[in-house]
Amino acid sequence: MSILRIIVAYLVFPGFLFTSVVGLFLTWIDRKVTARIHWRVGPPWYQPYADFLKLLLKETIVPEGASKVLFLLGPVLGVVAMTILAVMLFSMNFNPQVTFVGDLIVIIYLLALPPIGIIIGGSASKNPLASVGASREMTQYFAYELPFLIVITSIIIKAGGTIRIGEIISAQAAQGPFLYSFSGAIAGVVMLLTMQAKLGYVPFDAPEAEQEIMAGPFIEYSGVSLALFKLTRAMMLFVLPLFTISLLWGGFADWWAVLKFLVIVVLVILIKNTNPRLRIDQSLRFFWIGTGILSIIGLVLTFYGL
Repeated sequence: MSILRIIVAYLVFPGFLFTSVVGLFLTWIDRKVTARIHWRVGPPWYQPYADFLKLLLKETIVPEGASKVLFLLGPVLGVVAMTILAVMLFSMNFNPQVTFVGDLIVIIYLLALPPIGIIIGGSASKNPLASVGASREMTQYFAYELPFLIVITSIIIKAGGTIRIGEIISAQAAQGPFLYSFSGAIAGVVMLLTMQAKLGYVPFDAPEAEQEIMAGPFIEYSGVSLALFKLTRAMMLFVLPLFTISLLWGGFADWWAVLKFLVIVVLVILIKNTNPRLRIDQSLRFFWIGTGILSIIGLVLTFYGL
C-alpha cells in the first residue's frame, strides 16, 4: 500500500473524517430519539456539527497549576485510538487477509485509551471535582473490563483459538455468526452492557454525573480540548457497534450490516433513556457480580460447544 493511500485511509476514509462525520450524525439520532421520548421536538440534523464547530472556535483554557502536557494529551488519546480502530475494522472486514497476529489484543488496548485519556485529563486539571470523576472513571473501567475480557476469551475459543480479527470473521462466515448460540447470545448481552459503560451513557455515567459533580473530569475543559472529548465519544458510538458486529454477528462486509448496526444503536439509546444512573459502587457490583457471573456462564457454555 502506498504512503498516499495510507494517509487517505487514516485521515479521510475509513479513518478520522468519515468516522467523525458518521459519529456526530449518530449523536443527532440519539438526541432526536431522546427528545421524542420526552415529548420534545429535538435539534435539527446539523446541530452536532454546529456545536463541534462552535467549540473549535472557542479559547482553550488550561487551569492554573495544571500539567499542560497531560491536560492537553488526554482528549487527543481517544481521537487517535478511534481513528486507528476504525481503519483496522474496515480493513479486516472487507479484506480479512490483511489481519495480523494479535490484532485483537491491539484493539483491546486501543479501546482502553479513551478512558485513560479521561483519567489523565481529569487528574491533571487540579480540580477536586475532576479528580472525583477521574477516580470514578478508573473504578468503572476496572469494573466493566473484567466481563468484557471474559467475553473476548469466549469468542477466541469459538474461533478456534485465533487472536486475529480477520480469522474470527472468516470463522463466522464458515460456521455462522457466534451470536446465534447460547454462549454467543450471552456474550452479546455482556458486550452491549459494557459498550454502554465505555460510552459513558446512563446508567453508567457516574464519572460525569452533571447533577452531582458538574461534568467531573471534563469540568475544566473548553474549546478544542472539550470538542475532542465529545468527538471521541461520537466516534465510539460508531466504532463500538462495528466491533461487536465483527466479533459476534458475522462482520459488516454486506448490506445486512446496516440493519445490524441500527439494531445495536437503537438498543443503546433505549437503555440510556429507560434507566436511572447507578452509583459507582452499584456499577461495580453490577459488572463484577451480575455481568461477571453471566460472562463466566457464557464461557463455560463455550467450552461445551453451546
